[in-house]
Amino acid sequence: MPGYKLIMMDRDILNIVNRFNIEGAPVTGAPYGEGHINSTFLIETDAGKKYVLQKINNHVFKDVDKLMENITAVTEFLQKETDDSKKVMTLIKAKDGMSYVQYQDGTYWRLTVFIDGTCFQVSETPEDFYNVGKAFGNFQHLLAKFPAESLHETIPNFHNTVFRYGTFKEVLKADRYDRAKTAKPEIEFVLEREKIADSLTSLLEAGELPLRVIHNDTKLNNVLFDRETRKPITILDLDTVMPGLSLYDIGDAIRFGAATSREDETDLSKMEIDLDLYENFVRGYIEACPELTDKEKEMMPMGAKIIGLEIGMRFLTDYLDGDNYFAIHKDGQNLDRARAQLKLVADMENKWDKMNEILRKYANL
Repeated sequence: MPGYKLIMMDRDILNIVNRFNIEGAPVTGAPYGEGHINSTFLIETDAGKKYVLQKINNHVFKDVDKLMENITAVTEFLQKETDDSKKVMTLIKAKDGMSYVQYQDGTYWRLTVFIDGTCFQVSETPEDFYNVGKAFGNFQHLLAKFPAESLHETIPNFHNTVFRYGTFKEVLKADRYDRAKTAKPEIEFVLEREKIADSLTSLLEAGELPLRVIHNDTKLNNVLFDRETRKPITILDLDTVMPGLSLYDIGDAIRFGAATSREDETDLSKMEIDLDLYENFVRGYIEACPELTDKEKEMMPMGAKIIGLEIGMRFLTDYLDGDNYFAIHKDGQNLDRARAQLKLVADMENKWDKMNEILRKYANL
């Protein structure tokens, strides 16, 4: 997008940027990226430096202090663990020493060093998804020694599938919008699988899976790629970095990136898991993260199934509850999303033996 003169166009943005320890004076800026949670701007100074300014959505992230403490701790650790620190998000401190600025209108802002690259919305080739696996696997590898328990749980029970089932059943029982009758097959599908809800959490509680630092939003577009080589540079969007299971990240990446159609696909015959994409992700992740335990590798297919089921259930819960969480652009979109996600889970079940066979090729179990 073309830049605009900050001084002339937006005095507030100029004032906010000047509260950070930047090099030079801000001269241009423009809206940047395609994120839906935070408002983002690309800032350039007269010293030729570029920065990314973000307004933090404190309606989603209600405790900005804890959010920024997590991001600061993780990025500073990654800076020390990475050969090229320029490929890691670098927070610019405010002049008062804080990691963010609270502006006079009550908004919260942070500033990071701009890293040039590009993001993909879909994998154009299996090699792309292999590189996504390597990127997130390397992220886990670099953070393997980080004390995960020291991080704040900024969104409690984010991937606690048992907890999500409890919420689903409460909403279903209330049925305040009289919508349950329009989603009977989907409700039955979800309830039939409640018995596997604790497949991951029970292993964590038993000490069979390690607590790790996880990203919690491992979509393809959160990997920054080199424009020419199409190799991963770094991981973006650390807002949901929290303690959790590696399988949450692995499962979310697979259920989103290896699906053959979009999340709200209405022609369910188009929604499957692409085993070629799945294989390439598994291969890339395992190669990049030698710290994975045998149990973590063994449970990778279950991670994909559980997170697919959980996300489908969350879409269905939101539909039954009047569409309060996930933004919709048409009536029934959350039900469409639920149906597509649950169809993906059903396809995983149909291909379960094949998914595990592929896993064994790379897991050395």
